Amino acid sequence: MSNFSLPRSAGRVGLAASAAALLAFGLAGPAAADEVETYEGSVEGRYVGDAENGPTVRMAGGSAPASLFNLELTDGTLLTTYCIDFRTNIVSGAEYVEDDWANYPGLGSFAEAGKVHWILQNSYPTVGAEELGEKAGVEGLSTADALAGTQAAIWRFSNDMDLGSGNDAAVEAVYEYLVEAAEDQPQEPGPALSIEPGSAEGTAGEIVGEFLVKTTATEVELNLTAPEGVELVDVETGEVVTSVDDGDTVGFSVPEDAEAGEASFSLEGTSYVEQGRLFKGKDENTPTQTLITAEGGDVPVSASASASWEVKPDDEDGEETPSPSPSPSPSPSPSPSPSPSEEPTTRGRRTGRRRDRRGRHHRQRWRHGRLLRPRGRRGRRGLPLPGDRFHRPSGPPVQGRGRGQPHPDPDHRQERRGHGLRLRLGLLGGLDRW
Repeated sequence: MSNFSLPRSAGRVGLAASAAALLAFGLAGPAAADEVETYEGSVEGRYVGDAENGPTVRMAGGSAPASLFNLELTDGTLLTTYCIDFRTNIVSGAEYVEDDWANYPGLGSFAEAGKVHWILQNSYPTVGAEELGEKAGVEGLSTADALAGTQAAIWRFSNDMDLGSGNDAAVEAVYEYLVEAAEDQPQEPGPALSIEPGSAEGTAGEIVGEFLVKTTATEVELNLTAPEGVELVDVETGEVVTSVDDGDTVGFSVPEDAEAGEASFSLEGTSYVEQGRLFKGKDENTPTQTLITAEGGDVPVSASASASWEVKPDDEDGEETPSPSPSPSPSPSPSPSPSPSEEPTTRGRRTGRRRDRRGRHHRQRWRHGRLLRPRGRRGRRGLPLPGDRFHRPSGPPVQGRGRGQPHPDPDHRQERRGHGLRLRLGLLGGLDRW
C-alpha cells in the first residue's frame, strides 16, 4: 500500500474506530502499556518496492490498494511483508528494524496480533490462491483477489476496521472466511537473535548481570572480552559457558578482590526470521507504515551485551564503613558571676568595693558582723553606711539616718565641737611645756 484515500464522510468514523482500537489494544496485555527497550541484535532492512499488487480495498474507514512489500535485509535477503498500519503511508526507501508486537508504533493499535498471526499462516501466500479459494468457496480465485482479501482481514484485526461496500465478491468471500475462522495465537514468534538486557552493573564478588538469550539460530558463536579471572557463567548453575542456546541466562562471575572494571560478550550466527515478526520504521522523526512478515527467511545475525562492576565494599553488609567524624568540642559557656553573699565568711577581710556619693571607690571591711565605714567619712567608725543595700547582720538594728533626716541626738554637733576644742587646747598646752 503506497497511499490511501479517506472520504470526508468517513473521516469521523475512522477517528472513532481508531480510538476504539486503541482502547482495545490497551487491554490486550500488560506489555502493551510498558515501553519495551530493544537492543542490538534486531534484524534491519529497507523497503525497496512492491512484490505483488492487488485491487484497491474499500474499508469502512477509507480505501487503499493491497500490496505485498519487499523488505531487503542487510545481507541482501528479501522478505515479503503485509501492512498492519492502515492510516500511515509507506515511505520510499525507509529503513526498518525488527521488533516485538508490544512495540507497535502505528496509528490506532495492533489490537489482535494473535489472530493476525493465524491469518498469515493460513492465507496467501503461505496457502496458494487455489487452495484458499476452495476453503473460501470461490472457484478460480486469482492471486490478486487472494492478496486483497488477506490484506482486508489483517486490517480487521490490526486496526479494528470492517470491510466496506463496493469490493469484488471474491475479495469479500476471502475476507469473511478468514475473519470467521481466525484463532487467537498469543505465542509471538521469537526474534532472530536478541540479548536482554543490553547492559548491567554490579559489585565484585558476585555474578553481574542476568542476560537472557533469544534466538532461532541452531548454532551461535560466542566471543568473550573480559579481564583475567572474570568468566561468563550460567546464572542458574554457576558453571562456565563456552556456547549459548535459545533461552539461556548468563552473567559475569567477578572475583571478590577484582578491581573495578567491565566486560562484554557477543554472539554471531545465522538465524531465521519467522513469519509474523513486526518491522517498524527506524527513524522516529519520519513515520512510515508498520509491516509484518508474510514469509520467513534465513539471515546472518549478531548481538552483544556488556557489564561493569565496582570494588567490593569493606563492610559485609555492602556498605562502606564511614570514618568517624570528630565530634565538635563544646563551646565554653560563660559561668554566671557570683552574686554578693549575704554574710561574709571571713571577718576583717576585704570583701568588695563600692562608690560613695562623690563616685570614689572605698574598700569594704567587715568586723564583728558589721560593715565598717571608710575612714574620713562622717559618723562614727563601725556604723553602716546610710542607705546601704547590703544585708545587715542579725542582731539589734543600728540606728542611722538617711540623707535629709535629723540626727537622733540633737546635741551631737555641740558635743563634737567641744571635743575638738579640748583636743586642740591639749595640744597647745603640750607645746607650751616644750
